[in-house]
Amino acid sequence: MDPFRGKAQEKDEWNLSPTVTYRHVHSPQSAGVHNPLRIIGLIDMDAFYAQCEQRRLDIDPTLPVVVLQWDSLIAVNYPARKFGIARMTKLKEAQKMCPNLVVVHVATYKDGENEAKYHPNPDNKSYKVSLDLYRRESTKIINIFKSTLPTAEVEKASVDEAFIDFTVPVQQILVERYPELAAPTPSSSYHMDSELPLPPLDISWHPSCNLVPIGPEEEGKEGEEDSSTSASGTSTSKQVVTWQDVALSIGAELLFKVRNEILQNLGYTTSAGIARNKFLAKLVASYRKPASQNVLANAAIPHYLKSMPFQKIRFLGGKLGAVLAEEYEAKTVADLLSIDLTEMQTKFGPDSIWVYQVLRGIDHSEVKEKPPVNKSMLASKNLPTPIRKDGDTLQWIRVLCAELAVRLNEAREAGTVWPKTIALHTKQVGESAPRSKQAPFPFVRELTGDVIVAAAMKLWKELHGTDAERATNPNAPNMKIINIAIAFTGVEALEQGQRGIEGFFGPNLPGPSKTRPNIGQIAEDPTPEEDTEISVDYTCPKCSKTISVSVQRDDDAEMRAARIHAVKAEHEDFHFAQELSRQDKLVIGGGKRRRSPGPGTVKKRKKDDGILGYFQKK
Repeated sequence: MDPFRGKAQEKDEWNLSPTVTYRHVHSPQSAGVHNPLRIIGLIDMDAFYAQCEQRRLDIDPTLPVVVLQWDSLIAVNYPARKFGIARMTKLKEAQKMCPNLVVVHVATYKDGENEAKYHPNPDNKSYKVSLDLYRRESTKIINIFKSTLPTAEVEKASVDEAFIDFTVPVQQILVERYPELAAPTPSSSYHMDSELPLPPLDISWHPSCNLVPIGPEEEGKEGEEDSSTSASGTSTSKQVVTWQDVALSIGAELLFKVRNEILQNLGYTTSAGIARNKFLAKLVASYRKPASQNVLANAAIPHYLKSMPFQKIRFLGGKLGAVLAEEYEAKTVADLLSIDLTEMQTKFGPDSIWVYQVLRGIDHSEVKEKPPVNKSMLASKNLPTPIRKDGDTLQWIRVLCAELAVRLNEAREAGTVWPKTIALHTKQVGESAPRSKQAPFPFVRELTGDVIVAAAMKLWKELHGTDAERATNPNAPNMKIINIAIAFTGVEALEQGQRGIEGFFGPNLPGPSKTRPNIGQIAEDPTPEEDTEISVDYTCPKCSKTISVSVQRDDDAEMRAARIHAVKAEHEDFHFAQELSRQDKLVIGGGKRRRSPGPGTVKKRKKDDGILGYFQKK
């Protein structure tokens, strides 16, 4: 029996043709991720780093180009791939395979320079890699998504990928194009939960679309007129048309519109996939590349997934994939479809329903817009030669701080943001875990690399001491630092902090008014009789301790917010340390520490670990 039919289809566990009602059309939140008209797209930049460098240097896009980081290829454009060059190919081998290969090394930071540059012959011993260009271009692309589709939800998945939830704009266009979908009137015999009338018999697919075949009988028919896999304009599917198909065709139009805006405004080509959920959209985006737009209709899901090696699916590789392959002697998705959900949950725990569903193309994860500024920023360097002296340390800390200064200043251009803390992490030869030290990062109006260097070196001295101190301490171990990382954490928009600052003030403040003012009221110019400094009370909601914060009357709103924010962050760190201490005691369990397994020891999985022991939750 075909596992895609029969009993499974009767239960509608594939959910290929769910009922669509007027409510689904008119209520954006109706059913949420279960809305049968949900349309999700994934846009993937074609060899993004290579395209960025081609555009920067105005290189002919037909030329073979690779992007180099030290001696490794991190991007290979499609003309270069025709010569058999891949990301794992060594540079010398790639140049033999393609003598006219254009090689571009990524930008690098150098000690003494405040920004990354394209140095002629950078080496790992003196330079640090910069990906700033690619981050900036990625931000431009996300902004095009949002300006082109203001009612769609956009989630940046990585520097070169983004998901788009087209559901809301598709609903709007559906009602405009098909008047019969207008909401029922009170006098109508229909109501909001009534099933929609029959959809049109034909669908007009955008010419850019590559439709995934519905079944083996459609393989090889691409380009033929009236084929369900036509990619050349208007086509009529031999399958029964559903409202999901109509919605998908509208989403494909919008998807092409966004891709065309990227091409026209920035010059980048993209590949894209569009389907009913995030998992399938990402999967089908690779169906044809480059510069392709691939459509996976509901009816095509079974045929598309059945022959796919299941270990290529995200989170089904690694340990979990190996266990499934061994347990069921399986290679493809079809090999696992006969496993009953009860059996799978009995062997791998209740969370294995995720595996059961993803094998059938079911994914309920949301498309969520991420904040424009990351909550943390990290600059790290694996050192080719271990650091043994403070002088060598200062060189690399200056390089890392220059990068952080550039990134934080760029974030401040997009909005008034500031980090709560700065952290230093170092790892030495022979140590299994890095050492760390952190402190509140004080606000300054003009941020430079030198400001960050001063804070980082203070943490360094607290963490490792100085050369003189180590020389006079006979018990001090030899310093062999092999990694240095500096991080900003708690990066937040100060506007948000200002809105919440009212909650930090006590009821009694200096001055004639006993009411609690907002930040703008405190900013009023003081009279000559008033003090230049006032005290603001912050009461911790966890321990009820009241802390006085001194703010200057002539400070601007941004400075005042930063002062209060720093005090609050330091007190929160105290509670965080207490919580870690309590957790450590629980792990130790009455003073009996767990012995770490020796080299080569395989840790046995507890029975109640379930499937979480095999894959990382998203």
